[in-house]
Amino acid sequence: MPDVRMASPQGKWILLTTVLGSSMALLDSTVVNVALPRIGRDLDADLAALQWTANAYMVTLAGLILLGGSLGDRYGRRKVFVVGVVWFAAASLLCGLSPNVGVLVAARALQGVGGALLTPGSLALIQASFHPDDRGRAVGLWSGFGGIGAAVGPFLGGWLVDGPGWRWVFLLNVPLAVLCVPVALRHVPESDAGTSRSSEAESGGGRAHGRFDVLGAALGALALALVTYALIEARSGSLLVAVTAVAGVVTGIAFVAVERRRPDPMLPLDIFASRQFTAVNLVTLCVYAAFGGFFFLCALQLQVVAGWSALGAGTALLPTTVLMLLFSARSGGLADRIGPRIPLTVGPLLCAAGMLLMLRVGPDASYVADVLPAVLVLGVGMVALVAPLTATVLASVDVSRAGLASGVNNAAARAAGLVAVAALPLLTGMGPESYRSADAFDDAFRRAMPLCAGVLAVGAAIAFTTVRRPAPGCRRPECRTHGSVLAPPLEGERTRKRLT
Repeated sequence: MPDVRMASPQGKWILLTTVLGSSMALLDSTVVNVALPRIGRDLDADLAALQWTANAYMVTLAGLILLGGSLGDRYGRRKVFVVGVVWFAAASLLCGLSPNVGVLVAARALQGVGGALLTPGSLALIQASFHPDDRGRAVGLWSGFGGIGAAVGPFLGGWLVDGPGWRWVFLLNVPLAVLCVPVALRHVPESDAGTSRSSEAESGGGRAHGRFDVLGAALGALALALVTYALIEARSGSLLVAVTAVAGVVTGIAFVAVERRRPDPMLPLDIFASRQFTAVNLVTLCVYAAFGGFFFLCALQLQVVAGWSALGAGTALLPTTVLMLLFSARSGGLADRIGPRIPLTVGPLLCAAGMLLMLRVGPDASYVADVLPAVLVLGVGMVALVAPLTATVLASVDVSRAGLASGVNNAAARAAGLVAVAALPLLTGMGPESYRSADAFDDAFRRAMPLCAGVLAVGAAIAFTTVRRPAPGCRRPECRTHGSVLAPPLEGERTRKRLT
């Protein structure tokens, strides 16, 4: 049994290590959008290249995150976490030194691989190391510091872009890794992966033989990449795009077939036998598709059209994160009392209203009069939505599959966001150079926000008509929001099975 106490020096070192590791991935996901206009200008990149800069990371992260958690369970959580941190830092260095946009996109994809290794491992190390009596407090502190990172990220990113330059958005990860890795190797105990697998087998957790669904992970990531490419390049109307789209669909079908037939699939399809789980994941797809498109376009709108600095654009949405930090726990408690149906219906509608209010943002927009009202309404909607959504996902399946459920929901959120970033410019008629023209981008933004709001309204309708069963009281640490406004909690797959 893990026996490290929170008050001990080793406990503090473990918490520092996990916070540093998860902060690398969290900061990267919140600051890159702010840097996109400057990246496009410096590297002479068109809109498609900027879409790939945002999406290449998400493709590999979404496709491999479940596999990353399994690798930690098999080979040791500290070992895989450290490998992930080093990998992520090396890829970040390559991003920062990229001479052209092609190298940058490839490096972003490599970053996603590192993120898939380190992200599940950060929480898994807490689970594997701390005494059960201190585990809840450790997870709470980890979540709280993660929320602070989410709040600081856009501000820090904007400051870096306007100051030393956009490359430091990526280079910042290198000193964080230099600090994190020695601490992890010296002060964090390695978990006994073999013991963990044995205990899971004895308790019915399954999959203790340690085989990996590498084929499933590869097919899933490839399907996402092919579909994303087809959407981004669709405006060219070339034969290659058509072939890629068909290949993406065929690869997706092959992924489902492999997962259906394998004895140890990465994604056991029978988990969707729970109607509640299926319904909430459909809501997740709608919600995070809208969020992904909104945050990608909003950072560009504030800089290209409103003429704000990167720092101004980075801090404009800060109230949403502050509201999440202050009130998400209370929102989760309210959902415990009244059930998830109302929060999952009202939350998306409020978010939709906030996005429609962003239509007031144009040239010479005022923050107080134009941006702040929209941001506050959006933040209230996210407070109502995010924590109950996560808790409902976990409560909709048997506790032995809570880790798998959360992993699937996280992958769904990531995939929805990357597809939205790929599809929205196509649907709104953005050309390759639209982000260089204030008038052209403003016109497209005004077509995009109603689309995002409409997708949220669909999510609200799904929640209202299908989410019936009140979620049982879920007060375990993994039911709390991580503090990020872009995705549900990122946790290791099997780790969460034992957080009960």
